[in-house]
Amino acid sequence: MIEVKELRKAFGEHVAVDGVSFEIGQGEVFGLLGPNGAGKTTTIRMLVGLAKPDSGSIQIDGHSDSASARVQRMIGLAPQSISLYDDLTAEENLRFFGGMHRLAKRRLNERVAWSLEVVELTDRRRDFVKTFSGGMKRRLNLAAALVHEPKMLLLDEPTVGVDPQSRNHIFDSIKTLNADGLAVLYTTHYMEEAERLCDRVAIVDHGRLLALDCVDGLIANHGGPAKVRVEFNKAPSGGEPLPAVLDGRQIEFESAEPLVVINRLAGVGGGFAKMEISRPNLEDVFLKLTGHSLRD
Repeated sequence: MIEVKELRKAFGEHVAVDGVSFEIGQGEVFGLLGPNGAGKTTTIRMLVGLAKPDSGSIQIDGHSDSASARVQRMIGLAPQSISLYDDLTAEENLRFFGGMHRLAKRRLNERVAWSLEVVELTDRRRDFVKTFSGGMKRRLNLAAALVHEPKMLLLDEPTVGVDPQSRNHIFDSIKTLNADGLAVLYTTHYMEEAERLCDRVAIVDHGRLLALDCVDGLIANHGGPAKVRVEFNKAPSGGEPLPAVLDGRQIEFESAEPLVVINRLAGVGGGFAKMEISRPNLEDVFLKLTGHSLRD
């Protein structure tokens, strides 16, 4: 549904997006994981026609003009900056945004009711947005992106500053929509969100795409070995050679096959008092690829 090839955008001497390529299929949740300033928002702005690429190409459902009305009708955008009218009710906001896409009255009524139900704000539909919490505004922001029945949903840091309850509401809504076949592009700088939601993840930093795979694939290819710490009941008496130097009754080592090594350690005597295995995660992948932890 979305195909991006060698996309590049610079602002003066600052290169915001530097040769990024990816594809997103129908029914896929695709994550752009990276710190603030990595180029995620600029990429989305180009996808929706708000910024023109310096070079590269964008195809959305076979169409190359992101700014055309036909393409705009296919896309639902929930921007990082909440785009709602505080002096309108939740229902009035959705009617306005649905009306911008020229939905017929009956269909607009159906879509407004459906969108409010998806984000669990039906009981607050007649309340002014200025009375909403930050988390409720984020959920209504998502509803505004959905009201015109798009084929794909672009979510730019949709959980920034929200409470845990609203975050879970947003996660559940995305999963439900995705199960119905909606394609989702999800930008975030939270590792746990990418791990929880995304079928595939592209790691970006300083405008460049560093790696792209499913979460398990990224960890397997870039995460490095597992870290193991074993504490013996008493000092080992012999048998298999140890994988690292013993520190009192404790030993720490790294291994791509930790269970195999632990099984060998069972033969050295002493018995296990404690054993910890720390497997690599997306944080380790990001650290290995960029040389630093994921910064805010």
